[in-house]
Amino acid sequence: MSDRTRALLRFHVRRYGQYKENELAQLSKESERAARAHGLVERASQRRALNVSKKSELIRSVKGTRDLLPPETSLWQRVEDEARRVFAAYHFQEIRTPVLELTALFARSVGEDTDIVMKEMYSFQDRDEESLTLRPEATASVVRAYIEHSLYNQGGIHKLYYLGPMFRRERPQKGRYRQFYQIGAEVLGSDHPVIDAEVMEMLVLFLERVGVREFALLINSVGCPRCRQEYLKVLRKALESVKTNLCGDCRRRAETNPLRVLDCKVEADQPVIEKLPRILEHLCPECRQHFDRVTGELNQRGIPHQITPRLVRGLDYYTRTTFEVTSGALGAQNAVLGGGRYDGLSEMIGGPPTPGFGFSIGQDRLVLAVEQAGHLKPREALAAYVAWLGEAALAPAQNLVRELRRGGWSVEIGYEPMKLKKSLGIANKLQARFAIIIGEGELAGGRYQVKDMSTGAQEPVEPARIASYLKEKLGAIV
Repeated sequence: MSDRTRALLRFHVRRYGQYKENELAQLSKESERAARAHGLVERASQRRALNVSKKSELIRSVKGTRDLLPPETSLWQRVEDEARRVFAAYHFQEIRTPVLELTALFARSVGEDTDIVMKEMYSFQDRDEESLTLRPEATASVVRAYIEHSLYNQGGIHKLYYLGPMFRRERPQKGRYRQFYQIGAEVLGSDHPVIDAEVMEMLVLFLERVGVREFALLINSVGCPRCRQEYLKVLRKALESVKTNLCGDCRRRAETNPLRVLDCKVEADQPVIEKLPRILEHLCPECRQHFDRVTGELNQRGIPHQITPRLVRGLDYYTRTTFEVTSGALGAQNAVLGGGRYDGLSEMIGGPPTPGFGFSIGQDRLVLAVEQAGHLKPREALAAYVAWLGEAALAPAQNLVRELRRGGWSVEIGYEPMKLKKSLGIANKLQARFAIIIGEGELAGGRYQVKDMSTGAQEPVEPARIASYLKEKLGAIV
């Protein structure tokens, strides 16, 4: 068997569980022929997929994905704009990384035994036989970019934020999709506990700005590699006598990654998990001091929080502080965001020792919470619709529209001549705040009629004053 075939089969063991590890040694040339045949079948399937249909069949979006349409996208933009404003106030700068990364990046950082790597990643062999993955999360990508571009040589602390799509093959449900969106931030270059508290303070401010005021901040420490190893010995011993009472995933985790058992969401497992040893009782003195300083800083800043000993998060790279924010507006699946410290991640992927702390917000779920709260509204889509009556009014109408648009106002105009009633109907359908009416009488009098579409009130305004009139009425450019 070739090294490449052996590597691919091992990848499939981890990724799909198709073969048992002890069977690899028994696979011979038949396996290679089967793998080649499997490749031919896959390529044939791909050709069929590209050859969708000769008929006029409707092609729908991929299962677990969705289209975001106006006016919902306006609310998303407002959330993103608020994130940028708050993050900039704390001196974070934007970073943009590719959605495609080498599979090894996530296998090493997230952990081969995590559900993300074993069950959820979209991975494929590129034509040059590299294994690529659509990013399931962005922290590893940010740290990879930090290392690749030698940002550590610049010294100091680097504060970076990102917004964009991530991909996991999860079971689609409300607020959870296979292509989903995250807003996140990372602080690289310091292990000071004040950074942990300051980032959580920034998140509290952001949630308040978008109108989500009913939430809970949950916090824990998962220790450092030294004290965690001692805790894992205790945890494994405790699991030996109870693992048969747990779900299949937890029985597997008890052998491969016992800490993940604490992250189980299966309701029937909770009474068993609740009685397991707690990691907070096994922290080394340095980790205990770090955690006490973080919680002390939160208290000093007046930030309510709940110490939650079972909070371990789903990624292997976390050390010391881990945290989540939950919202009652989201029902059982109530996590809005989460994060923590990852002081060893840089070394995992070939970089220098670099402490880090960060978080990611599930934007799909956050927008649901924002909608439930009802404090942040989509922007007014259209400030004004210009209705021109008669060919003589067309050029003045176009001039007005051009000037208003240059001033930053959202304005629409009809392209075909029509009667006033139809024009006003279109303005109403487009949800314009104002209709600006230009006809022969308005041209002769030197003032255009500006109609408030919400109240029906109408008044004449000189063309040169219309921009300031809109600003006066609307308060700001919408």
